[in-house]
Amino acid sequence: MDYKAYIAEKIKVDGVDASQIRGMIAVPPTREMGDYALPCFPFAKVLRKSPAMIAEELAKSIAPDSVIESVTALSGYLNFRISRFGLTSAVLKEVTEKGETYGSSTEGEGKVICIDYSSINIAKPFHIGHLLTTVIGGALYRIFNFLGYKAVGINHLGDWGTQFGKLISAYKRWGDEEKIQQGRVRELMKIYVHFHEEAEKNPALEEEARGYFKKIEEGDEECLRLFHWFRDLTLLDVQKIYDLLNIKFDSYAGESFYNDKMQPVIDRLQEKGLLKESEGAKVVDLEEHGMPPCLILKADGATLYATRDLAAAYYRKQTYDFYKCLYVVAYQQNLHFKQIFKVLELLGEDFAGDMEHVAFGMVSLASGAMSTRKGNVVFLEDVIETCIQKSRELMDERNRELENKEEVSRMVGTAAVIFGALLSSKIKDVVFDINKVTNFDGETGPYVQYTAARCASVLEKAGEFTFHPQTACHVTDAEFEVASLLASFPETVKNAAEKREPSFVTRFAVDLAQAYNKFYFECKILDAEPEIKAMRLALTKATHTVIKTALSLLGIETPQRM
Repeated sequence: MDYKAYIAEKIKVDGVDASQIRGMIAVPPTREMGDYALPCFPFAKVLRKSPAMIAEELAKSIAPDSVIESVTALSGYLNFRISRFGLTSAVLKEVTEKGETYGSSTEGEGKVICIDYSSINIAKPFHIGHLLTTVIGGALYRIFNFLGYKAVGINHLGDWGTQFGKLISAYKRWGDEEKIQQGRVRELMKIYVHFHEEAEKNPALEEEARGYFKKIEEGDEECLRLFHWFRDLTLLDVQKIYDLLNIKFDSYAGESFYNDKMQPVIDRLQEKGLLKESEGAKVVDLEEHGMPPCLILKADGATLYATRDLAAAYYRKQTYDFYKCLYVVAYQQNLHFKQIFKVLELLGEDFAGDMEHVAFGMVSLASGAMSTRKGNVVFLEDVIETCIQKSRELMDERNRELENKEEVSRMVGTAAVIFGALLSSKIKDVVFDINKVTNFDGETGPYVQYTAARCASVLEKAGEFTFHPQTACHVTDAEFEVASLLASFPETVKNAAEKREPSFVTRFAVDLAQAYNKFYFECKILDAEPEIKAMRLALTKATHTVIKTALSLLGIETPQRM
């Protein structure tokens, strides 16, 4: 049941409809205050009464029923207490009936959402700095699909630019085909770093690199062969990481894909009179919109990120007819996307308003910042493998008899990485602490997985059971806390989509795990009276189902045993 909607229908205020009231209803900070609360301050001006008086009058006008147990007024708030057994039995019935589809909806039916995320650079390492865009984008992809949208995952590969000229120059001087075939990106990075070291002593190398990139642009057979080889090696390397993190894409159309799609955009800008010359370059002047000019063509006629992103926006609209197009890119690119969206708006494109930059903070290990040129890079693969190994060691201490230890270690280690990255609000910078994220007792992926395994163990010991929701029984505080959280899951998922914030699901999973563990230690389950036992087993089964669903939305698998 949508309890907020149910409550809202009971409240009659002249000039305010139920949907507005529903939006004002919130969950109080403590359970003692009630399950839901409505602030009456917004009604004071309309009704010309104090909020406290309005709350008192509304409280008297609402009679308790099978859903609302009590209504009280306190300091201008209207507080509602929901029938404990009513809510618990209703949510258990719904989770039982819907199973893993509980919390899903059809709200997005017929709507396409393009999500641009990960967007790795070819021939450069997949380092820890790529973690947030990859897992935030992957979570949003799954969440939107869960809500009935058609999500299109796009990996906008960084596969164009003078760095490929540098790599060809480096390969021709110091490359070893066999070594690179085996070492892939790590070997390519070594020669790339070596190129920059040598170019500092011999600046002519930079000119040579520009020459090789020009040959790629002109379609030189050998340079194109090397370019495609570097690209293929990189994609082979990164696929292993995507598989570990349960990340998938529907398109790998990168920068090079738009080489033949930029001229129509340049022509449109020209026709609209938006292209201005500035020191030989072509720009769109955005001064009156409070932004520096958007550079479209360099003085030598070369295109830029902005040119390709504009071409990509048109291509995506024409190809997918998106409802929204999201760019999961770090906050350092705030200005870039503001410029792109503004240029599209100036071009008169209605879809400009449907494009959105989903900005996020930085992620790093305690060792600090990274630079590919200098080579001090933390490979994401190494971080994941370290977490998997750490999880294996912890499980050796806890459960030496565990079957499929390698598979479970992989699930737990990757959960530690994903959950650790998605625990905080996306805009916050994350300092990644391997010991912290692999802990089985903190606010971590392994802790939530362990709670699910605990549920599975209880259910296995219990065997067959049947819960009859119509048989009323006393619901304790601990039980009601679990049931209330289960009831909030559909709205949590919806809010995560609306706010583009997967951490809502992550925090929910921690809260549910903590509430279940409190219930587990406070309430007998297997030794309880038959009717109480059945309800508690139903609560355990529902918790297991919903934790599993929540983790799956984040890209995390749930082991049956740990």
